[in-house]
Amino acid sequence: QLQLVESGGGLVQPGGSLRLSCATSGFVLDFYAIGWFRQAPGKEREGVSCIGGRGSHTTYADSVKGRFTISRDNAKNTVYLQMNSLKPEDTAVYYCARAKDWLCSNSPAGFGSWGQGTQVTVSS
Repeated sequence: QLQLVESGGGLVQPGGSLRLSCATSGFVLDFYAIGWFRQAPGKEREGVSCIGGRGSHTTYADSVKGRFTISRDNAKNTVYLQMNSLKPEDTAVYYCARAKDWLCSNSPAGFGSWGQGTQVTVSS
């Protein structure tokens, strides 16, 4: 059964760091791009970062470039999102999702399977 399960969210002060994990099962992780998205209250879901199949390429939203880093560990079937220098505007529910193939997509429509999300709150 295909599954993606996010973890690692929480409450952090501005300037702090969190590492999100996306544990996957039911498919060969190496063959697929995995993306991170976020959705704040009253806002549309937006793409944060993506890593291509076999780590072939990575993408980042302009708002997180230089602060977030995506990585994957195929042996652990897990994709990570290291988030540094967090800002209040990073507050959202973060989701990981599996793309339809090895290529990253800019649109949520390019991703067919989603996790349940993990809450990230950046506040003093």
